[in-house]
Parts: sequence; C-alpha cells; structure tokens
Amino acid sequence: MSQTDSLNLQPVNRGDASSPLVLLGVTGCIAAYKSCEILRGLQKAGVRVKVVMTKNACEFVGPTTFRALTHEPVAIDTFGDGPGDPIHHVSLAEECDLFLIAPCTANVLAKMAAGIADDLLSTTALACTAPIAVAPAMNVHMYEAVATQSNMRTLAARGVHFIEPGEGYLACGDVGRGRLADPADIVSYALEMLKSERDLAGKRIVVTAGPTVEPIDAVRFISNPSTGKMGFAIAEAAARRGAQVTLVTGPVSLDDVAGAQMVRVGTACEMKAAVDEAFPSADIAIFSAAVSDFRPRVACDRKLKKGADDEALAHIDLVENPDILASCGASKRAGQVVVGFAAETNDVTGNARSKLVRKGADFIVANDVSCGRGFGADSDETSFVSASGEEHLPEMGKRQLADRILDKALEFLK
Repeated sequence: MSQTDSLNLQPVNRGDASSPLVLLGVTGCIAAYKSCEILRGLQKAGVRVKVVMTKNACEFVGPTTFRALTHEPVAIDTFGDGPGDPIHHVSLAEECDLFLIAPCTANVLAKMAAGIADDLLSTTALACTAPIAVAPAMNVHMYEAVATQSNMRTLAARGVHFIEPGEGYLACGDVGRGRLADPADIVSYALEMLKSERDLAGKRIVVTAGPTVEPIDAVRFISNPSTGKMGFAIAEAAARRGAQVTLVTGPVSLDDVAGAQMVRVGTACEMKAAVDEAFPSADIAIFSAAVSDFRPRVACDRKLKKGADDEALAHIDLVENPDILASCGASKRAGQVVVGFAAETNDVTGNARSKLVRKGADFIVANDVSCGRGFGADSDETSFVSASGEEHLPEMGKRQLADRILDKALEFLK
C-alpha cells in the first residue's frame, strides 16, 4: 500500500487563488509523516497549501505524497525550477500568507537563527516577509540544549512564532519535551494566525514585563524571580499583529522585541513614570510585570558592611511602592482596556477576583506560582477572570498564551 493510500483521501476544499496560502515546510524528522495530517487539516479549512521539503525530509515522506494531496508541485531543489518559472525561493516566499515549518529540526532552527541559506527551505525562510510559524520536533536533550534554546530566543525576537513541542515518549526512546505538537493544535494555531494577522493594526499597546529592583544599598536589593518571558511574548505577538507597542521592562536577560519601543527601567517608581507617559494614548495596557510592593525608604549609596552596619541591615524601613495597575485602572478612559496579572500561591481565582475589583481591570490573568511553577517557565496554566466569569486555559506555551490574552483584550476593546 502506498503512502497516499494509507491517508484515506476524502474530497476536501483545497482552496482557490483567492484562498490564503500556507507554505508548509517539512524537514528531516521522524515526525515528517504528521505533516500530511497538518496539510489535510489546513485544506479542510479552505486553505491552499504548497509544500517545500528538505532533501532529508524525503527520507521519511516522499514528495509524491504531498503532490497528490496538494495537486501542486513540491519544492525541494534550489536549482530545480522548470522553464519559465520564477526563482523558487523568492516566488514561494512572496506568495505565501504564512510559512509554517512543521516539523522543524534543531538543525534548521540553527540555520534560520544564523541566517544560513544552503538549501531551498532555508533560503525561502530567509527571503520570507510573511509570518513564520515553527513547530520544533527533536530529542529532549537536543531541545533543551543551550544552543537550541538560544536559537529559539533569537528567532522569537525577530518575530518567528513557535508552536511549543509536547512532552512524552519520543521516537528515540527518551521521555521528555520535544515531541511535535498535536497536528490538530498546529492547524488551529496556523488558522488563528491567518485570521488574526494584522488585526491590531492602528492600535497602541503598552506592556509591562519582568521584575522591579529596589536598592537596599550599592549591591543589595529587593526583587523577585520574574524573567519577563510572558510580557516579552505579549509584546512580540502584538507587534506581529500590527500594533504599535511600548514595552516597559524591568531588568531581564532578554533581547529587545523587534518592532516595539523598548523602555528599560529598574525600580517601580521608574516603571510608573514610563507607564504614565505611554498609558494615556494606549488602547490596551497589559500589566504582566511583577512589581515590588515595597521599597526601602532610604537606599545607602555604599555597601553596608556586616559588623559595622548590623543595625541598618537588620532593620530596613520599608515604604509602599505606587500601584501601577490600580492607578491606570482608576484613570482609564472609556474604550481603554486594562489587563492585570495575578501570580498566586493559594485560592488563585478567588484572589484574582478580588484583585479585579480592587484594581479596576477589565480582566485578570491568574496563574498558580506555588511549587516553583510560573516564574521562568516556558509554559503556563492560567485562568482569565473577569466580571462575567472565569475561563480556564490548559497549559500552553507563553507565546501561544500571549495571543490568547490579546484575543481576550480585543473582545473588550470591541
């Protein structure tokens, strides 16, 4: 039985010239066979699909399979264009509405991050100005490797969107993260990207991210473990969707978000000053920063020494920091949307509901940070808490969650 026979081919709407076009990139991975399912899911939604493959991918799934499914030529060889055809890596990049690479190997991720263009797929990715979504699939140790995570951060900062891999039993026999996301989830994600693309054009969005740092002396400070990943993911998603983004961030080890106005601050008072400047013209303000509630009344400009300064070290006089979320919630104009976050260790939704009322937010993104969850993680399980009720979201990558938060904010904006 051939590969195409095993797919139970039923008539589907392959789309026409007016349909959105997804360029499906397939790389050399055991999960390549799942690309067929992704392709069929897109077609059933009325999306036109073209396929570009690496030569290694052909070792897992033959191009004949994709040719039968799409009724389109399958692009593999950089120099394989037929007579009269445009240059493939340019024509493919220019005509697609979304470049979806699923599965994407660690090798292709590395090439994309470094700007290497040594085959048709990587050359097309470099030439592509349409949104790019990547679904990584690899061994858990390869996925967790410092180089791979660095490459993903680099690409994310450039606007590449990631569909996080799942956890479980891998083809190599290991157990862990690295398994290609479920094809149905990849299809849903791609369809959401096609639907939402540029839906925030003309909108101004302010995002706060990371911790604040409140100095005790020249070397000590009060802070928290926030990494800023959530706020940066929201800013990246908003910029990709066409918004004019101002990202106000405390001290984090993350690269600037492409397309966003970056405002880097240290203390809560500095963050409030930056927000006060940007908030009046914002349509949506999303406060994901973990702002320190208190600061030392006086910060010593030198290092306090044990022995000589025991009294000062043992008795630090604290004063309350300004409440940025509450201030904006109280002053928001009609039509502005204010979103807060609640990182809780107990009675998560109850505390979030209380915060919703006290702070004047439109909705609160609540998550449980007990037992080491939340801060620094690449995924979150959250709930949206608003006056109309609660919506629980299953665990998902922060990049995916960012779009869900923006979708919810848009509902209030409309």
